[in-house]
Amino acid sequence: MTPPPLLVLTDRSQCSRPLRDVVAAAVDAGARGVVLREKDLPDDERTRLADDFLALLEPVDGLLIRAGRAGAGGDDAVHLASQEPFPPRRPALVGRSCHSAAELARARDEGCDYAFLSPIFSTPSKPGYGPVLGVEGFARLVAGAPPTWALGGVRPEHVPALTATGAAGVAVMGPVMRDPGLVSNYLSVLG
Repeated sequence: MTPPPLLVLTDRSQCSRPLRDVVAAAVDAGARGVVLREKDLPDDERTRLADDFLALLEPVDGLLIRAGRAGAGGDDAVHLASQEPFPPRRPALVGRSCHSAAELARARDEGCDYAFLSPIFSTPSKPGYGPVLGVEGFARLVAGAPPTWALGGVRPEHVPALTATGAAGVAVMGPVMRDPGLVSNYLSVLG
């Protein structure tokens, strides 16, 4: 199982309409991978959201990845925070958020299937995760890492340079949460 080149991360605080509607519009625009964050919600609400998103993604052979609480409920695909422990029961797909060479090496050594590397550019969504890496920093850090998605301030015009330096894809949150129609702009440059 491999994530698609565009992964949409959820953040209901950035939505101008209900999160389910935003994700539905993103899937309609071509998104085939969604990372359900919303870690602050109670488990039952997150489960309902996951069920809603699965109903949207299954007809298009899409992928739902759940962030946090890895392995809870037998999830097939999970995304771990940089310091979150690896799940005791390995899901079919495991990814990890990384912000440095050391964190990418950890993801590789523990057998993660993919990683996010951030912040590539400045972003209001995730302040305080260190200096921006830029395209050159991304290229320098991904050698020997698991397949890596660029995250943080990535706009469609950045995608060709990032994929040319080894990005397996891009992960986008804020822009798509505010305007899910932008999915088509990202997909047009991802090929």
